[in-house]
Amino acid sequence: MPLLSVADRVSELQQRVQRMQGAAVTRTLDSLPALGEVLRLKTGGAYAVDSLSLAMALLAGPSLAGEWSAVVGVPELGWEAAAGFGLALERTIAVPAPGEHWLSVTAGLADVVSVVLVRPSSPVSEGQAERLRSRLRQKDAALVCWGGWPRSDAVLSVTNSTWTGLGQGHGHLRGRQVEVSVRRGGAPVRRTTLWLPGTDSQVSVDREAPVQLTAVQAG
Repeated sequence: MPLLSVADRVSELQQRVQRMQGAAVTRTLDSLPALGEVLRLKTGGAYAVDSLSLAMALLAGPSLAGEWSAVVGVPELGWEAAAGFGLALERTIAVPAPGEHWLSVTAGLADVVSVVLVRPSSPVSEGQAERLRSRLRQKDAALVCWGGWPRSDAVLSVTNSTWTGLGQGHGHLRGRQVEVSVRRGGAPVRRTTLWLPGTDSQVSVDREAPVQLTAVQAG
């Protein structure tokens, strides 16, 4: 593990003290460049995704910047693949099977990490979501839910997916091109096409398919 500079170490200690004190700090977290064009996570926020690959990409940005992360309720997560996306495994806490205690485990981890990925073992109620959101605001952490989350700050969905590398019955999967939609309340839906990952194993924007905006009516 690379040594932190004095400034980085001081910043990390300050963040830990703020979490312990419940200082209700809100920050915009670092993001992979490909995702930063459509969404950047903010502490205190909750985000819903329908794809594990997309969830890993969301965690990778803060992780590469030195933040701690946690993964709750995802026993099938491929750690080699996660590291390939950029997740720093030495700064990642895993609780594969919390069962019915997923909410308390997630709330506890928000005390010590900046981003928590959770897959709830049961539908999330409005009350549960609000209690955890309050915790996220107090502890300077963000939540990414693999599944539905009431009143999430944004919903990210993979609306189309194509693999490259396979020929007529031969070849190897080399890259995955996906269309991602981002919904934020009544704002226009943003759509972008990403390599998740590309043939170079990196997450990047397909520049031949520019970001699109689609107007939607608020419900």
